Amino acid sequence: MTLDPSVIRKDFPIFDRTIRDGKKLVYLDSGATSQKPNSVIDAESDFYRNHNAAAHRGAHQLAEEATGAIESAREVVANFLGGETDEIVFTKSSTEALNLLAYSIGNAPMGNLFHLKPGDEIVVSEMEHHANLIPWQQLAKRTGTVMKWFEVNETGRLDLSNIEGVITERTKIVALTHQSNVLGTIIPLSEIAKRTHAVGAIFILDACQSVPHMPVNVKALDVDFLVFSGHKTVGPTGIGVLWGRANLLNHLPPFLFGGSMIETVTMTDATWAPAPRKFEAGVPNMAQIVGLEAALNYLSDIGMENIHQHEIALTKYTLDKLQEIDQLRIVGPTDTNSRGSAISFTLGQIHPHDLGQFLDSAGIAVRTGHHCAWPLTRKMGVPATTRASLYLYNDESDIDALVAATLGAQKYFA
Repeated sequence: MTLDPSVIRKDFPIFDRTIRDGKKLVYLDSGATSQKPNSVIDAESDFYRNHNAAAHRGAHQLAEEATGAIESAREVVANFLGGETDEIVFTKSSTEALNLLAYSIGNAPMGNLFHLKPGDEIVVSEMEHHANLIPWQQLAKRTGTVMKWFEVNETGRLDLSNIEGVITERTKIVALTHQSNVLGTIIPLSEIAKRTHAVGAIFILDACQSVPHMPVNVKALDVDFLVFSGHKTVGPTGIGVLWGRANLLNHLPPFLFGGSMIETVTMTDATWAPAPRKFEAGVPNMAQIVGLEAALNYLSDIGMENIHQHEIALTKYTLDKLQEIDQLRIVGPTDTNSRGSAISFTLGQIHPHDLGQFLDSAGIAVRTGHHCAWPLTRKMGVPATTRASLYLYNDESDIDALVAATLGAQKYFA
């Protein structure tokens, strides 16, 4: 099925407004957060209007309805990822999900499957978002483990030439992004997963930039844990997902303590509910979970493969058009091979922040800066970039507007 962004945009009320003196909104910042369709907004509103109560608590009807809504959403998320319902943990963000893993692993006692000791190794890459770098840095400092990483080459790809020297018999954790939020690079996952499991390590995948844009099946990917965020997936803010293999979640110590995650409590001790509940202390972000269910249903109705193919074609169009601009440099892969729709670039000596402000004056929303990936921008030899990130509601007219405004900026700052 061919995806029609002009039809899809009608589902998103924000595109009915204008900005900057009546200009059309050209939204090219979905890598930071996506816009929300009516079905998601309505689902959240309906929960507050008609079903609001503390899930997994009271015995009254509203509480039963709230609990049913949460567990319905858990089933939808599991089906969307190709996992099981007891493997889905709701968090407030993907950042919290990654911190959950880092703190829980760090709390694993001696004899536990996840226990780390000095000299063990954690592997990341130079293209990680800070959310999938800093938690592992801090865990390494607390446990005496050694941080190692894959380097990024000049084309924006991971250098796997020494994979056996990076992932060794001492490696316990490999935590990598599926798709770079700066470069758009999709990593060669199968090769890395095979090596990771060959040495008995666990593979953690930051899928924030892939789950919204392509079909993702956790079993086919052969990873052990995966995280993604609702707000990048046409869903609400304040909701993230951690998927983990059931047997591993059962061995993992809890991260937060309090209500709902306990089985028994005395004045001196407590035992934990089975996963996923032992990782969901406190009243959950209920309306946001319901909104996430609506978001995933919305994407599924369109078809993730349809979205993926649309983005491949639009990314090619964007790369081709941008590379026609004199002095413009694409930071990252310049073709669509194993590449997503986040496109970062620089324009001569114009600072990306200045370019971003000029584009904003034309009604075009892009991201500028280091994109929470400071080591990566340093490695690529740039202080910052301008990033256009595309999604299902973008079309060639948006790219034409971006190109025209970029050419206008080039003349303005000449």
